[in-house]
Amino acid sequence: MKAILALENGIIFEGTSFGATGTVTGELAFNTAVVGYQELLTDPSWKGLFLTCTYTHIGSYGINEEDNESDRPQAAAVIATELSRLHSNWRATESLGDWLARYGVPGIEGVDTRKLTLIIRENGSLRACLTTELSADEAIAAAKAAPTLAGADLASAVTCTAPYQWEGESRGWKLPNKSRGDLSYYTELPAANRKAVVLDLGVQRSVLATLRRDGFDLTVVPASTSAADILALSADGLFISHGPGDPAALSGVAAEVAQLIGKLPIYAMGLGHQVLSMALGCKTEKLPFGHHGGNYAVRDLRSDAVSITTQNNFFAVTADSVTGDAVITHTNLSDGTVAGVASKSAPAAGVQFLPVPPPTDASRTFAELIDMVDSFKK
Repeated sequence: MKAILALENGIIFEGTSFGATGTVTGELAFNTAVVGYQELLTDPSWKGLFLTCTYTHIGSYGINEEDNESDRPQAAAVIATELSRLHSNWRATESLGDWLARYGVPGIEGVDTRKLTLIIRENGSLRACLTTELSADEAIAAAKAAPTLAGADLASAVTCTAPYQWEGESRGWKLPNKSRGDLSYYTELPAANRKAVVLDLGVQRSVLATLRRDGFDLTVVPASTSAADILALSADGLFISHGPGDPAALSGVAAEVAQLIGKLPIYAMGLGHQVLSMALGCKTEKLPFGHHGGNYAVRDLRSDAVSITTQNNFFAVTADSVTGDAVITHTNLSDGTVAGVASKSAPAAGVQFLPVPPPTDASRTFAELIDMVDSFKK
């Protein structure tokens, strides 16, 4: 079936529909990762966005529910150069197209996604419409009428509805271990000797799994949870997750976080880092086309170490607003934007990037939360 991708500036791409049919609107974002389309699509940080895959071929290894970062696809649509007609992987349970159709998410293939990426880079973020039923002119009008991310509170759409305990690993499958020469090797979970509250702004399951592997007993709470209710859980630390939307729309969350600074260690990532920065008095701004990929170099200004990180954000902390008790700890080497902020007087720090999925060198960032918790206990 024919599909049309219309941009708000009047540019039209024609292609072939896959996944669901119909009409959706959203904001365009390109991602430079070569693999991991399932993890990206189910990452709550992609809520409401059109995922443009710069890699030319997707769907080759299919879909399995074990690798989901949330309970369903979160992206509004998928844009691809070519969809694999066959998928092959020993863990796959269905094709990418069938999976998207089951959840009502449309896709379009046959688009020159690298040309589209250049358009986004040159023009900034653009609203778009993907349709199998509207004319080109109608689709352009729908794109122009679509809401933007500016001012959008999307965290409330993806946060949990009630507190819950994270029970352990999200993935139960076995991996080969060459040193043992079999397929039955498991990395045993350590004892949970630290307790953390996770303020869920759109947390990935793999982040929860990583925190659990680092020895944290986890209680996940909704974004609307008050400072008093968080303190009542008597945790050793607070982790504020990443998520979608405009951090400026979460001023109420930032106000609650501000009441917690100095009362327990706080570590934040992605949108959570932006909220923590707001709690420290900083401001945020929308970037021209954001950071979306797994290859962003970040410098730790404290150690001068450089890590290659995964990022997915349209907003960043404004550098000249980091004053008073706040200090910049990390910078993005691609464009010089703020990639980390910490409090000078309290155990509170955040980074823009994600430690998972790989590359794994950025997973050292969880050690900072552990160190803050252990020092605060003394």
